[in-house]
Amino acid sequence: MVVVHTAGRSRTGYSGIPAWVFVIAAVGAAFVLLPLAAMVARVNWAQFLPLITSEASLDALWLSIRTSAASTVLCVVLGVPMALVLARSEFPGQRLLRSLALLPLVLPPVVGGIALLYTFGRQGLLGRYLEFAGIQIAFSTTAVVLAQTFVALPFLVVSLEGAVRTAGHRYEAVAATLGARPSTVLRRVTLPLVLPGLASGAVLSFARSLGEFGATLTFAGSLQGVTRTLPLEIYLQRETDADAAVALSLVLVAVAVAVIGLSIRSGIGSGRRDGALAA
Repeated sequence: MVVVHTAGRSRTGYSGIPAWVFVIAAVGAAFVLLPLAAMVARVNWAQFLPLITSEASLDALWLSIRTSAASTVLCVVLGVPMALVLARSEFPGQRLLRSLALLPLVLPPVVGGIALLYTFGRQGLLGRYLEFAGIQIAFSTTAVVLAQTFVALPFLVVSLEGAVRTAGHRYEAVAATLGARPSTVLRRVTLPLVLPGLASGAVLSFARSLGEFGATLTFAGSLQGVTRTLPLEIYLQRETDADAAVALSLVLVAVAVAVIGLSIRSGIGSGRRDGALAA
């Protein structure tokens, strides 16, 4: 038997991809990887540890991790019901609601920060009433969490809504016919069924929160240890200490790569689980 190796052929058979597509894909990959390689080449490795362990850097990193974790929890609390409603129900204005829910994906983050400021600021739509109660949100750590949640929430909604639609509702229907209440079906059937999609959406939300800059700066400001997250610290260091900015950027890239790796693993787990259920 003669085995012929041709462009566009994979180990499992014909892939249907012409050779020129691989060339363009390689150019696209280089477009992403070359800037990262250039940044790595620019790192001052002799001073790397002192640069990333300074007081300001550690404060910014710790604040970013804490606020990103809090905003991810908030995304899950708000996003799971939104995704379930969008995927499982039909009502007038559903498409409009979906468009509005996904609007932060296309809005410039600065616009989101301005919107939050005019909502929760001292003279904002809700902020003026919160001010009377002695609650001030703008330019606080809470403002950082809200800004991150605003820009990251659509990532969880999109991921989970797709997982819910893909899973279908036959298992929920069977549970309902056996007498399970809707809340029991949700807790015992629906959520375990779409758990990989939920995990993937949560990881993506965390990654987006970790890299948030514009909305945070506009709505929360830049106070060390209070609102100055790692992206803001990198921006400030760029003006005064380029080596520190590059070193912190590398740390942020490393964290982002780790988060993306977790997201990919969640996606693989989702695919295996869907295949097992289909079987």
